[in-house]
Amino acid sequence: MAFVDEITIKLKAGDGGNGVERWRHEKFKEFSGPSGGNGGRGGNVIARGVHNLNALQRYTGIAELNAQNGDDGGNNSRQGASGDNLILEVPRGSVLTNQKTGEVFRIDRVDEEMMILEGGAGGLGNEHFKSSRNTTPHETTPGEDGEEAEFYIEVEIFADFGLIGLPSSGKSSLLNALTGAKSKTAEYEFTTLEPHLGDMYGHIVADIPGLIRGASSGKGLGHKFLRHIRRTKVLLHCIPCDSTDPQDAYMSIKEELEKFDPELIKKKEIIILTKRDEVDEEEYARVYEQVKNYSDTIFTTSILDDESIKELREGLVRYVEEE
Repeated sequence: MAFVDEITIKLKAGDGGNGVERWRHEKFKEFSGPSGGNGGRGGNVIARGVHNLNALQRYTGIAELNAQNGDDGGNNSRQGASGDNLILEVPRGSVLTNQKTGEVFRIDRVDEEMMILEGGAGGLGNEHFKSSRNTTPHETTPGEDGEEAEFYIEVEIFADFGLIGLPSSGKSSLLNALTGAKSKTAEYEFTTLEPHLGDMYGHIVADIPGLIRGASSGKGLGHKFLRHIRRTKVLLHCIPCDSTDPQDAYMSIKEELEKFDPELIKKKEIIILTKRDEVDEEEYARVYEQVKNYSDTIFTTSILDDESIKELREGLVRYVEEE
């Protein structure tokens, strides 16, 4: 099942029920006064945070969702029942944008709830209009329409570690080795077209699509990648040992992060030199020398070397738990 991290969907709050004209009927007095009740309020649309990272998948292919309308008022002063709220379950980290108003809602915690559309008020029954001057009112009002809008919903992943790097830097293979995930790998760019996640001793590792120059302005996979970095604790910057220009590979990623959001380059970062098995000692030394000053913590690993993967896994866990 593909990970769904963005959808557009039309949502509508419930309409209020109508107020009604009714009359009390007493013995020997057919019309003894107004008794028409007010309509019930329409249901609201509530966004609720959930653990399920792929909660948006259930809404794909759905054009519109509606909260319940309020009931009309009744006789004997009975108010109509309020409509049920529509609960929209979204992953923790979701950003919901009202396309009509531009209002933005952020759901950062599981079970956090926000009303994003308000149901319409119920109309007034004729009893409401009774007064000393108007003892037999015939006035009623209809229920108000509930708010409606199209929403763009996107997920910004909360992860302990986010694997970043140019395309084909070994991120997907590393995720698989660290967590046992089944991220697709191949020797061509943009193998990963959507974020993949894995669990490493209870810590979430996200393999997010690769960057190219211009990603901050939307080139390549652009913003689809960059928005997930915002809520990641530690960046794991992957540079392959067979890189012809490791400095350029490193700096190009940092430049794109800064252009997109200057706060991103302030995140804690670990450099991981991947594909160690593909170069000799001299080539490895050349790459290490060029990047050694960019991070206080550098790991070297090969997915073919179980011991190096074990050391990396344990080192990363120690690092994040000591923070």
